[in-house]
Amino acid sequence: MAISGSPKKIAQDIADGFVSLSPPALKRYSPADLKVILANIGIVQREIRALQVMQDDVLEIKAKNIRLTRLNQAEVVLRSFCKKYRIPV
Repeated sequence: MAISGSPKKIAQDIADGFVSLSPPALKRYSPADLKVILANIGIVQREIRALQVMQDDVLEIKAKNIRLTRLNQAEVVLRSFCKKYRIPV
């Protein structure tokens, strides 16, 4: 199944907690789609890391770290799915 919408928007939704990746959800994507999603997760991770946050703003630091954690977890799930089904990424 082709990616519906923008792959970058999917990665941003993962970071915001609106979408979560799981192996059953990943089965509907082709290997090319999985590569595109993985690349866009990396792009959004770099964008979030580039955000400048004041060191005394604890809530903003926490929100940034939570978004990065969600993206990292999605990347781990996607890579393990690809490894299990021998999909080169």
